[in-house]
Amino acid sequence: MVLKMAESEKRMSKILISGGAGFLGSHLSEQLSKEHDVLVVDNFSTGSRKNLVKFSNRVEILRHDIRHPLFVETDLILNFACPASPVQYQRDPVNTLETNVLGAINMLDLAKRTGATILQSSTSEIYGDPEFSPQHESYWGRVNPIGIRSCYDEGKRAAETLFFDYHRQYGIDIRVARIFNTYGPRMAIDDGRVVSNFVVQALRGQDLTIYGDGTQSRSFCYVDDLIDGVIKLAQSKNPEIHQPINLGNPDEFSMLQLAEEVIKLTGTRSRIVFKELPRDDPKQRRPDIGLAREILDWKPTVRLQEGLMVTIDYLKSVL
Repeated sequence: MVLKMAESEKRMSKILISGGAGFLGSHLSEQLSKEHDVLVVDNFSTGSRKNLVKFSNRVEILRHDIRHPLFVETDLILNFACPASPVQYQRDPVNTLETNVLGAINMLDLAKRTGATILQSSTSEIYGDPEFSPQHESYWGRVNPIGIRSCYDEGKRAAETLFFDYHRQYGIDIRVARIFNTYGPRMAIDDGRVVSNFVVQALRGQDLTIYGDGTQSRSFCYVDDLIDGVIKLAQSKNPEIHQPINLGNPDEFSMLQLAEEVIKLTGTRSRIVFKELPRDDPKQRRPDIGLAREILDWKPTVRLQEGLMVTIDYLKSVL
């Protein structure tokens, strides 16, 4: 009887996931809807209803743009609404900045009204083109405030400022996840991220395009690991939780290594070609996850080759 009551109380919690039809948001929605009531909020500008089909009977879906206020009841808000790839967020930079800033204000005001805990999906782009590696949360970053990526970089930085000001001024229970490169099923084939770019090019027999000389590096976290970290961060009761937390895989790979691995796993005859590096593109990105290990007891477990194989199978199925 005690167990049944606990399960019933657990089910009563209402979770709002803005951007819940996107790549990361849909994985969060699917996982959390197994034990909680989930409201997916999305304007479907970059997210897709196809990402929700598998579990749509378990979630409530609301078409809404968080640049406008929202009045619902919720216990937990996970703010994942924002175009996340350079192709997407540079297509309409003003909208990107508004979504980051106005969206953060509206979600924080909702948390203030309802007393909900709120988690912000921030980004490793906070660090810009870093001066050292790995990047620790104490690093303030090196960001161009007027470059072509600044609508996203500075938008996310401003959102973090708002989160901590709401926490200090109004006592809002905030969480901030600085998310590093993540990949896996439900990536869009045309989103411009390096993993999906390489895999799609390989599956189509096209040349794999590396921008720069191939020595620039990234750390790639498989989506299941990332979602596990986000949920642990959202549910943590650790008194030190009110600070940014890096979530990502500290294993580092150059673009050339990634391209060669994709060629090997897909069996393609594609060649590797090199083009000019885009402006403000960071040369290196690798997380220091010491805080996540200490506070959340979290670390990624899926190796790159394993995650790439699943991602390749997924992208092959949608091409």
